[in-house]
Amino acid sequence: MKTLLLSLYVLTICLPAIAQHRLVKLWESDSITLKGPESALFDPKSNSLYVSSMGEGSVVIMGTDGRIITKEWLTGLNSNMGSALFKGLFYTTAPSGIAVVDVEKAAVIKQILIDSIGRLNDVAVDSRGVVYVSDTRTGKVYRVENEKAILYLENMSGANGLLTVNDDLYVITTNTLYKVNANKKVTKVADGFENGLDGIVMVSPNEFIVSNYTGILYYVKADGSKELLLDTRADRLMANDISYDSKTKTLYVPVFNRNRIIAYQVK
Repeated sequence: MKTLLLSLYVLTICLPAIAQHRLVKLWESDSITLKGPESALFDPKSNSLYVSSMGEGSVVIMGTDGRIITKEWLTGLNSNMGSALFKGLFYTTAPSGIAVVDVEKAAVIKQILIDSIGRLNDVAVDSRGVVYVSDTRTGKVYRVENEKAILYLENMSGANGLLTVNDDLYVITTNTLYKVNANKKVTKVADGFENGLDGIVMVSPNEFIVSNYTGILYYVKADGSKELLLDTRADRLMANDISYDSKTKTLYVPVFNRNRIIAYQVK
């Protein structure tokens, strides 16, 4: 009986450790090609990454092994940040609008201007092709449909990372994660983060990884609780607009201040 009770006690102690998620580093890219990588976007179709090399105003295509495929896939941009793909089109933000790129031609085919005095940051596209873009400085989110931008949300302090899932839009603010449904009902998913939230990916239904540009990665559970996955602030490694490959469970983290991408497997 004592042996059984001891076994149960040990199992109870070990359960939290078993449930804890963790990251295993796979690789990091060179620090020469990229100049201020603000975002990385995984494309399952080509099995590659579109990296916003913000300091160069360009987009670099990188393999999922960290090797460069095309150094100057797209050039001539202006401080490009977040990006999204939809039906052969690549969207990326600039300070005053969205550049729409024909992926096959690797050429900008139009610019969608947005009347904003702030700084456009991340972009997301839903299943119908509706585009959402965040304005971090003014705390607003715009909705773009038929190439026309309208104000969609406001009072979202430090609005940054965006994610569309079915009819829902997830919005990262300075220290809070919100869900916005099709009727614009705003629900708080999780809060209490360190100031500086940046990117968001969904890793399983209603569970997310959220980045903080100061160098923190969090795992957010369905009940709104969170785990600290990684803290690289002591090493001065930033964690910017992340991306995720659900098939291989690989998280791609742009490190803006070190000009590289670091890949981790989520365990």
